[in-house]
Amino acid sequence: FMQTPLLINPANTGFIPDGDYRIGVNYRNQWASLSAFPYKTTSVYGDWQLLQNSSQTGWLGAGGLILRDVAGTSVLTSTKLYGSLAYHQMINNGSLISLGFNAGWANKRINTADLTFPGQWNGQFFDVHQSAQAPLLAATQSNYLDLQVGMNYAYFPNPETYFNAGFSAMHINRPVESFWVNATGIDNRIAVRYNGFLNASLKLNEQLIVQPNLYFSTQASSWEAVAGIAALYNVSGDGEYILSAGAYYRWAESLIPQVGIGIRQLLFNFSYDVNSSSLKNFTNRRGAFEFSILKQGILNPYQGNRQQSLCPTFR
Repeated sequence: FMQTPLLINPANTGFIPDGDYRIGVNYRNQWASLSAFPYKTTSVYGDWQLLQNSSQTGWLGAGGLILRDVAGTSVLTSTKLYGSLAYHQMINNGSLISLGFNAGWANKRINTADLTFPGQWNGQFFDVHQSAQAPLLAATQSNYLDLQVGMNYAYFPNPETYFNAGFSAMHINRPVESFWVNATGIDNRIAVRYNGFLNASLKLNEQLIVQPNLYFSTQASSWEAVAGIAALYNVSGDGEYILSAGAYYRWAESLIPQVGIGIRQLLFNFSYDVNSSSLKNFTNRRGAFEFSILKQGILNPYQGNRQQSLCPTFR
């Protein structure tokens, strides 16, 4: 969740403690151990800071996000395009508040050509050469407007200590997502999803930073909780080369080890979900792997000191 800031909370747009722009790419492959057609998720995002006031205590963040999911033999595909805006305001020398909003277009489509149906069962196996009637869908795709809001609060009393908490509400317009004709008494609207997180960054010395993280999300009757900690080690002494490692736990589902490397303005991260739920009996604990690349830097040199909202850094 830490590698997808705009997806978790639109208030993260333009909140870039170690620069004024960033571009990120994420790829996740899940349940390959269960199916020849795993769930694949790809996202690309970018954001930057602009319209900074003369005292450097407030600025606007703008950005965009593309998210694509492909799942299963039916090639159930979801494509979402979002644009985000956020405003960040220092409220004293050691704290910052951010408010964000994003709006986007979402498309979900399905291809039933490769699915099997009860009429193809011959008593022993599914005969794919036998014709069968697919369910009669009103449409094979659904399009809708999707809206999100969020807020963040950051507290940094000194250069070695940083705390950040945020809350967001996704799908606040409750869009309809369905391939069926709406029937009386059936609610095909997407439930509002609520996300919350708490992060910290603690610089122990010139070579070591530790970062505990907590994330919680709930939607309708479903929920997810992830907690863990990572450590960053300054290999080069000047912050140009950094190694990171961490471990996280998704409640009642998986253990997630993570490793990463920073090379100047580029950050590479890899994580793997090791199943700990009852599903481990079928997956042999092989859940998902995720890879991310992040580039962040400075387009416009800061006037005077660097921004007060910096996280602890080796640079």
